[in-house]
Amino acid sequence: MGLLSQGSPLNWVETKKYADHVRKHGILQFLNIYNKVKDRQKDVLKWGDEVEYMLVELDDKNEKVRLVLNGSEVLETLQGKGEKINPNHPTLWRPEYSSYMIEGTPGQPYGGTMSEFNTVEDNMGKRRREASSVLGENETLCTVTSFPRLGCSGFTKPECKPTPVEKGASKSLFFPDEAINRHPRFSTLTRNIRHRRGEKVVINVPSELLMIWKYFITACVTFQACSISEARYLYDQLATFCPIVMALSAASPFYRGYVSDIDCRWGVISASVDDRTREERGLEPLKNNKFRIHKSRYDSIDSYLSCCGEKYNDIELTKDEEIYKQLLDAGIDKLLAQHIAHLFIRDPLSLFEEKIHLDDANESDHFENLQSTNWQTMRFKPPPPNSDIGWRVEFRPMEVQLTDFENSAYVVFIVLLTRVILSYKLDFLIPLSKVDDNMKVAQKRNAVQEGLFYFRKDIFKAQNGVESDGQHEEYALMSIDTIINGKEGVFQGLIPILNCYLENMEVDVDTRCTILNYLKLIKKRASGELMTMAKWMREFVAKHPQYKQDSVITNKINYDLLQKCDRIAKGEEGCPKLLGDTVKRGSE
Repeated sequence: MGLLSQGSPLNWVETKKYADHVRKHGILQFLNIYNKVKDRQKDVLKWGDEVEYMLVELDDKNEKVRLVLNGSEVLETLQGKGEKINPNHPTLWRPEYSSYMIEGTPGQPYGGTMSEFNTVEDNMGKRRREASSVLGENETLCTVTSFPRLGCSGFTKPECKPTPVEKGASKSLFFPDEAINRHPRFSTLTRNIRHRRGEKVVINVPSELLMIWKYFITACVTFQACSISEARYLYDQLATFCPIVMALSAASPFYRGYVSDIDCRWGVISASVDDRTREERGLEPLKNNKFRIHKSRYDSIDSYLSCCGEKYNDIELTKDEEIYKQLLDAGIDKLLAQHIAHLFIRDPLSLFEEKIHLDDANESDHFENLQSTNWQTMRFKPPPPNSDIGWRVEFRPMEVQLTDFENSAYVVFIVLLTRVILSYKLDFLIPLSKVDDNMKVAQKRNAVQEGLFYFRKDIFKAQNGVESDGQHEEYALMSIDTIINGKEGVFQGLIPILNCYLENMEVDVDTRCTILNYLKLIKKRASGELMTMAKWMREFVAKHPQYKQDSVITNKINYDLLQKCDRIAKGEEGCPKLLGDTVKRGSE
């Protein structure tokens, strides 16, 4: 979760008055941080994951599943039993947007040794057991990216009704305000997005009309780099993997009680937080706004940050020219300056009266106000003021998986990939427009099997100092199977590269077996031998005796699906189509 300030929230009219103030001081705060830590070197690798959880009730009597709106109480209990009495507690819990959601992370970041990979699943298991232990009767913890009947009548406990024409934050047709976390940041964000936009957000999922805000469950990984240059290099390289990993982790085919024609939630969230006015969206000439903005503030990145990526920045980048010049004059290089100036074309969406006037030398709330509400596929994160934290990057496109084993596999895969990229000095860069094309393909139904993705052919060229004759020769359309597992004469494959890296590392037998088991899951998902969560859910619904081939997910279908998901997540039932012969460590 992003910045969580406390205080008296301002409405949009009041917030708008201070928008220039926030931008002005946000830039000063960034410059103060940059100048203090720009030359910082030799920070060790630290990394961690964030997993969001839904709180659900399985009503066996009525064969119905509901989302339980008591996240704040559960969170308070977990924090009271954990970090508040033990600063070294192995788990940390944080609030999320919805009142039926909580976010769990490791208590301390993981380090750079290979043995750390052997502790990820154990820690995720601790989180699941810890949170489950404080839930009520018939309640359970669920890691399903999109609750299939969210927005349908009676989907919450207690049952709450939307208020589309009455006073409220969302004025949604389907989503009651009671389902929004009670922290003022969340309702303020929701209300101010609508007020700034000038109309309700509209989400079309292929043919179903939704008007709601962020309600999805996600998983992110954050890495600390050894320096700012390494962070920028990783930011660029990982950006090319965002659509690939999104398609591999596809897990959200159902929306508001209907089967959709997409497998991922990215575009839905993008639309749900799109605060652009009609002018900014290009529907009317610019009159009251400064910029034509091509994307929602929740979307793919718009520019690479490293010098290697500069020639591949081939999409139009809207930036605040005054801020851009200010940054250049202050000694910031062109690529970083345009990145920050692009983030700062946005307005602050949530501002607290007590947080208007700050000490720019020692605080960063105004910078983080805009930084943390640009929800892009990758996030470049400067160190907080006066901290021992280094330059970081956050990988954000993954869809959360059903089991701790799967979530651990995807996390370890990404972390291991960063080690290989840095160790072998690999180059996966392609024109950013092609990454955007890949993002569109990744969200389509069964993209992991049917989609073709632009991908770099020779990832060792930059290392060998070899330049191609033209960009069109550097990349080709490939299947995810080819990208992950390799195809002779086309691409060597990521899994073979990772295996080669592991063979040259000193790794204890137990850790090696764990990693290979994770990579086996990734390999088989890519080849189609194992289903993605999205495909498995589609098949379950299609074969359900109550399904009438009408795209409707009834309460009974939803109950049977979530009940089965719960048993699989707890290790009480196997699922060969989803997990194959891989073994969940918690069930051994």
